[in-house]
Amino acid sequence: MLTAILAGCMLLSCSSNDTEETGETKIVNMVAEPQPIKLTEAQRVFVNDNNQFTLNFLKTVNAADRSGKSFIYSPLSITYVLGMVNDAATGQTEKQLEQVLGFHEGGIQAVNDYCKNLIQNLPKVDGKVTLNIANAIFLNKKYQLKEQFQKDMKEYYDAQAEALDFSSPKTLDHINGWCGEKTNKMIPTILDEVDPNVVSYLLNAIYFKADWTSKFDPKNTKKETFTTPKGKKELPMMQQDVRINYLKNNTYTAVSIPYGNGMWSMMVMLPNEGKTTDDVINLLAQRGLYTKTYSGGEGEMFTPYDVDLKLPRYETSSDTNEMKEGLIGLLQQMGINLAFAPNCGEISNMCAVPVYIGMMRQKAKIKVNEDGSEAAAVTVAGMLMTSAMPREFPKATFHANRPFVYAIREASSGVILFVGKYTGE
Repeated sequence: MLTAILAGCMLLSCSSNDTEETGETKIVNMVAEPQPIKLTEAQRVFVNDNNQFTLNFLKTVNAADRSGKSFIYSPLSITYVLGMVNDAATGQTEKQLEQVLGFHEGGIQAVNDYCKNLIQNLPKVDGKVTLNIANAIFLNKKYQLKEQFQKDMKEYYDAQAEALDFSSPKTLDHINGWCGEKTNKMIPTILDEVDPNVVSYLLNAIYFKADWTSKFDPKNTKKETFTTPKGKKELPMMQQDVRINYLKNNTYTAVSIPYGNGMWSMMVMLPNEGKTTDDVINLLAQRGLYTKTYSGGEGEMFTPYDVDLKLPRYETSSDTNEMKEGLIGLLQQMGINLAFAPNCGEISNMCAVPVYIGMMRQKAKIKVNEDGSEAAAVTVAGMLMTSAMPREFPKATFHANRPFVYAIREASSGVILFVGKYTGE
C-alpha cells in the first residue's frame, strides 16, 4: 500500500523589549517599529474565517476532551498541512477543504498565495521577535511527485523535495533531525518509524521567539492557590502592575499581554463568576475573538487599564492521539470528510496514484514563564493510496487563579497561531 505523510511543525518561544514605570505601574513602550503585513481584501476575509476554523477547532477539541486537563493546539499548523493537501485536491474534496478551513472555495491559487504571504511576511513583523518558517518534502526514492505539485510546493511553501531511502534507518534520524533543528529541539521527533511504503513526508515548521514586552520580575513570583476542576492546589503565580488592554463582557474578563513591539500578544480570557471555560470557548466559536481596541466607538473593545496582573507559570503538553476521536475524527465532526474517504480519488495531483488522508496527529507544547512564552506544535497527515486611547486609565485586577482560555495572535494580520485552555491539571 502506498502512503504519503505530511507533517507541520510549529514553535513559539521568547526575546525582549522595554518598559518604563510610572509610580507602581509599568507602561509598555513599543520601541521597535512594526512592519505590518499587507493583505488583500480577499486575504483579510481568509484570515477572519480561518480564525473561525481555529475557534471551531478549539470548541471541538474542548467537547471531545473531558479529562479536565490543560491543552494547547495550533489549528494554523493543521491549516498549512491541509493547505498542501488542497493543492493536490480536485472536485468536491477541494471545495470541502477550502470551505471548512475558511477559504470559501477560493481556489488553489488563492489559498497558495495566502500561505506564501504569511510565510514570507510574518517573520518581518517585529525585529525583536525571531520567527523562522521552514517547509520540506522527504520523498521515498521509489516514487515521484507530480511536476506541478513539486513546483507549487517550491513556489508557495519554499519546500524542495529530497529523495531518500525509506528502508534505511538513517532516514528516520534525518527527518527527525530536520524537525528538531527547525523547532530549536523543542519537538525533537515527529516520527517513531519510517514506513518503507510511504510515498513522501511533507513537513512545515515554525519557530517563534519573543519576550513579554513587560517581563515579570521573578522576585514577585509566589506560590498561591489555584482552583482546578479537581480542587485547590498551590502554583507559582507571576505578578506585575502593568498598563495593558483589558476587556470585560458578560461571560469573561480578558487581557491582551504583548510580546516584543506589541504586534504579537497572548490574550488570556478568565471566566466570570458563575461561568466556565466551556462558556468562554462556546462564545468564542459563536462570536469570534474580540481584538479591537477602544477608539470612541460602540461595542465590546479592549481598553487600556492599569492592571494588577497575575498569571501562573506553567507548562502544557497535548496529543490528539490521546483523545478517542483522534485528529481525523475531530476534523470529520467539523465537516471535512471526503479528504479521508478511501474511495474518493480526488486528491489526484500529488502522486502518480490518487491518495487520501489515512492518519493525522498533532502534538503540542507550551511553556509560560516570567520572560515570555515558548510553544511548539507538530501536525502529521498520512496519505494512503485509493482506488485611539483615553488619557486617564482605570484600574483593574486580573488574577488568573482558576481555569482560563488563551490565544496567541499577530495584530496586523489577525492570524491566531495557538489556542489553549489551562486548568492547573
